[in-house]
Amino acid sequence: MSRVAVIGAGSVGSTIAFALLIQRISSEILMVDIVQETAKGQVSDLSDANFIASNHVRVGTFEEAGQSDIIIITAGAKQKPNETRLDLIDRNYKILDNVIGSMKPINPNAILLLVSNPVDILTHIAQKLSGLPKNQVFGSGTFLDSARLRRKLSSILGVSENAIHCYSLGEHGDSQIIAWNSASVGGKPLLEFPEIAILDKELIAKEISNKANEIIKLKGATFFGIAGCVSLVVQSIIFNQRHIRPLSTYIEEYGCVFSMPVVLGRNGIEKVIDIDLNQEEKDKLKQSSKILREICAKYT
Repeated sequence: MSRVAVIGAGSVGSTIAFALLIQRISSEILMVDIVQETAKGQVSDLSDANFIASNHVRVGTFEEAGQSDIIIITAGAKQKPNETRLDLIDRNYKILDNVIGSMKPINPNAILLLVSNPVDILTHIAQKLSGLPKNQVFGSGTFLDSARLRRKLSSILGVSENAIHCYSLGEHGDSQIIAWNSASVGGKPLLEFPEIAILDKELIAKEISNKANEIIKLKGATFFGIAGCVSLVVQSIIFNQRHIRPLSTYIEEYGCVFSMPVVLGRNGIEKVIDIDLNQEEKDKLKQSSKILREICAKYT
């Protein structure tokens, strides 16, 4: 038995709930939103698809969400065209403060997963506000960015995405980096492939980090990709699969919350993987962490 609460019944929250439902990951899904009519409408619509699975989908309260096994926070202001994730901080900080306050006391064994942007900063704030251990409070981070990267490299190399081990790391935003130095395909270093050697790597990095903005310009929001990533995160937790995912968590070496590969299991983040980065990659992460630390200092 497992209960997953999705807080925020907008496009992202409802798509995550749908992904959880059709994959039969949890036995009960709660939709929670400050606007009850929206939550009721989403539950009614989701229930029409429940013949696919045997999940129980219903409207829940914030108090019930706080006692769930996994709490997914998608509530927040939408990112506008050309607006950076960092521009969202002031608007989403207040929303997050209200959400966490409304859930207290929170189940001490709960896993709190942040999806709202800017996810690194909001994850840092949620770790402070929730009172839960840091390994139980983390964000979706660069999981989706890394999936986009692997798909891009897959098309270049002509191999399965699953054969590519390469991550976008750091901030889920403009200062994220691609860990080229540690990347591999079939045990062979990625940089040794001729197709990769001739790539404009800065251009690839910009394309990956900017894809969300391109989608927002075209259709106003992104939600399918992140829903797929979140469903895999939830699956790894509930079934204790210990998959390695690039998620936003507190990284001691850099003194801030951003994405590094982690082992994900029933207790949340079991371990941070220390991957091999060259000096340039480390320097870029240090610069990114400095910016994030300065911003977080204003909110905690």
